[in-house]
Amino acid sequence: MKTFVIPTAFVAAVAGSAGAQQPTAPRADSLRLGALHAEAVRLDPRQRQIALQASASDLRMRNIAMARRPSIAASGQAQYQSAVAHVPIAVPNVVVPTPWRDTYDAHVNGQQSFLDLTVAPKLAVERAQLAESQAQVRATVFSRRQEVNDAFFTAALLQQRIAELGVAMTNLETRLRETVVRFRDGAALPGDTASIAATLLQRRQDLYQGQADRAAAIARLAELTGRVLPDSAPVVVPDLAEPVARALAGLDQLRARPEYEQFSATRERLALQGQVQAAQDKPRVSMFGRVGYGRPGLNPLSTTFDPYWLAGVQVQWSPSTWGTTNRDREVLEIQREIVTTNEAAFTQSLHRSIQQSLASIARLDSILALDDRIIELRERIDTETRAKLREGVVTAAESVDRGSDVLSARLARIQHRVQLAQARANLLTTLGVEVP
Repeated sequence: MKTFVIPTAFVAAVAGSAGAQQPTAPRADSLRLGALHAEAVRLDPRQRQIALQASASDLRMRNIAMARRPSIAASGQAQYQSAVAHVPIAVPNVVVPTPWRDTYDAHVNGQQSFLDLTVAPKLAVERAQLAESQAQVRATVFSRRQEVNDAFFTAALLQQRIAELGVAMTNLETRLRETVVRFRDGAALPGDTASIAATLLQRRQDLYQGQADRAAAIARLAELTGRVLPDSAPVVVPDLAEPVARALAGLDQLRARPEYEQFSATRERLALQGQVQAAQDKPRVSMFGRVGYGRPGLNPLSTTFDPYWLAGVQVQWSPSTWGTTNRDREVLEIQREIVTTNEAAFTQSLHRSIQQSLASIARLDSILALDDRIIELRERIDTETRAKLREGVVTAAESVDRGSDVLSARLARIQHRVQLAQARANLLTTLGVEVP
């Protein structure tokens, strides 16, 4: 009687704790990969750089546009000179004044550009530089998608493992109750209940470990997306077979990664810089004026302080630059070729990067085709072993081992399914294709 009471209490404690750990039903706040990608990218602190760069670019363009506005500058000067202009001829009854050796001048200069063909190209270059800088930010932020993939599929795998462990624990509880009944009837030994109970506790440990690891993965997703996510938030594994097939069908023309936008913007900037250089060789016309007060004024022989003014038109033109402009254009063309080679190398790198994903997809497709058959055979063996256990032909330990084989096969199938979805998601992420 004493031997019977201990297993019964033990069974009640184990079964009760196991039943309390059953997974919850799916809720409406399901986690979807595409939405998490968008939120993680949007939340990245570097996204602020796009607006900051736009503000800085707007200020620079306003400065460039100010070249069309008149410029005004004030200046003053006082000096003493060792010699001054004089007339070394004596004329009867005529006194030619000798200017002072200390001179003073204060004036205001004004200049208004009438023709400057460099302003418009400079504004275009600034806009191209802004597009290039913003594309670079988007390319840098893009890496957060892979972080989301890792945390998302870790949580998805653990979610399904936890569910499968719950089913296994329910089955073990049933076996434990059957064994207790058989023990009462004298058809089982105390070690039989202990073997099943120990396995049930091991599954409980696995469940705790899975819940803790899944909570950590969900916490990573919460940190990446800036959302408050409960540990039990359900993860929806997407079916990406069709998007992957479409992406691979148009692989040669696929330019979805933000780096391609950056390459294009860089080429555009270099082309516009060539236009700026060409415009600098063209004539520039401006009007200037000067108003001042000094001694002497415009009359160098004056010995008094006089006001003065002058105005005119100025033309600047360099008809020959000794080939420097052409060489600068050649440099820009070389830089454009460098960008083209970098783009080609990046494309080849992407194609190499997806080879592992393609190999994983092919391998997992083949493995999954066998998983169902393996599980079917393991379940058949387990069913036969349970029947033998009821007849007393095999021990409870052997029956538990067969049940563990079924669990291992099911967990393997879960892992293979999630790994297949992750390989497809990684492939799409590498290519820059949006994941639904």
